[in-house]
Amino acid sequence: MYIIHFPKITVLPTANPISESSQSLTMAPPPPTAASATAATAAVVCRRPHFVRRGFFPSPSSPNPFASRVSSAPLRLPPPRFSLSPVPKTLTPSSSHVPVRSLFTGIVEDVGSVRRIGPPPPAPSGGGGGDAPGVDLEVETKNLLAGTQLGDSVAVDGTCLTVAAIDEAASTLTFGVAPETLRRTSLGDRAPGDAVNLERALTPASRMGGHFVQGHVDGTGEIAAFRPEGDSLWVTVRAPLEILRLLVPKGFVAVDGTSLTVVNVDEEAGWFDFMLVRYTQDNIVLPKKKVGDKVNLEADILGKYVEKLLAGRLEAMS
Repeated sequence: MYIIHFPKITVLPTANPISESSQSLTMAPPPPTAASATAATAAVVCRRPHFVRRGFFPSPSSPNPFASRVSSAPLRLPPPRFSLSPVPKTLTPSSSHVPVRSLFTGIVEDVGSVRRIGPPPPAPSGGGGGDAPGVDLEVETKNLLAGTQLGDSVAVDGTCLTVAAIDEAASTLTFGVAPETLRRTSLGDRAPGDAVNLERALTPASRMGGHFVQGHVDGTGEIAAFRPEGDSLWVTVRAPLEILRLLVPKGFVAVDGTSLTVVNVDEEAGWFDFMLVRYTQDNIVLPKKKVGDKVNLEADILGKYVEKLLAGRLEAMS
């Protein structure tokens, strides 16, 4: 047994000395067991230095000073502070879902003029979707011909249409209009000479100046009033409840394809309003319309997703 003193070390022989032949340098022994640790503690008497006495190391009186730091028991974590709700049933694929193939910003690029709207010229061969003739919408434009190709998407008064023909000599673009589009939008009321808002679909290099507009019109509204204030113009629009419930003050709405900020919403009275600054008045069609005219309305896509998710959660909880 050795008795160690700091800073001077004194080695004293004991009743059971260790022979010099057995003294050799060896590698560190494996971690002691509880029994060996107890025996080693009983056999060794160590006068610790002052910094040990202040509690930097565990007391040797403990059978296994470091046993509390290593545990063989399985790790148990506290329960999470949140829970995951079941997936709403309404998120299952539906045949009525329309994928987003084009995206607009609601910043009108040009105000075009309707040249012709009516049945297309007869095709040399058969085809089409049935006996009922389709409807072609021919629009004259000055700023959209450059870079526009067949099959491109263009928002006409907020309605996403596909370019079916280009006549550079006449500066016109021709679109095919489906019956569902005529029922949902105000395009069926257009006549030659009417002005329409035009915007081409976004490209990866386009600037996002307005908000996400799909060109999928939710329905039509009716202009209820115009009221000037300074050089700005207040516009009040009557709309169905299905659209009004998706609108919030300071939120977005597309009116005839123009990205606008909602100011007030009155669901009971059935209207909402917004304000047009001078520049917007000079570059869109809306101020040129009259009270009672129809406008195409598209609510912000975020409101539609929120409504659907909440409806699905309420259904899953019921």
